[in-house]
Amino acid sequence: MIKWEHSVFALPFALCGAMLAAGGWPTAWQLGWIVIAMVAARSAAMAFNRLADAAIDAVNPRTQTRALPAATLSRGFVTGFVAVSCTVFILASSQLNRVTLLLSPVALGLVLL
Repeated sequence: MIKWEHSVFALPFALCGAMLAAGGWPTAWQLGWIVIAMVAARSAAMAFNRLADAAIDAVNPRTQTRALPAATLSRGFVTGFVAVSCTVFILASSQLNRVTLLLSPVALGLVLL
């Protein structure tokens, strides 16, 4: 359901943003948490999109074989995956600094909508 290669493709953009924010290279600790936060947010957003579009995907011949329309994953499982991914994102945000923690719900709202 979630393509790892899509997260890898987006990673350079997240790292460029981290370098701009840090005014150079962030520490290894920060880089690790930034990668975790980016992958968690992207996973939450992609899974949430699959939940939101499940009915549309079920009637589209190109998307009928996706996990939810094909019933290989349940809505409950995908909902849990979104919740866990959001929790991991908030945890990773809390490890960076207080501002990222306080803004993490705003970021989640943007990526989920």
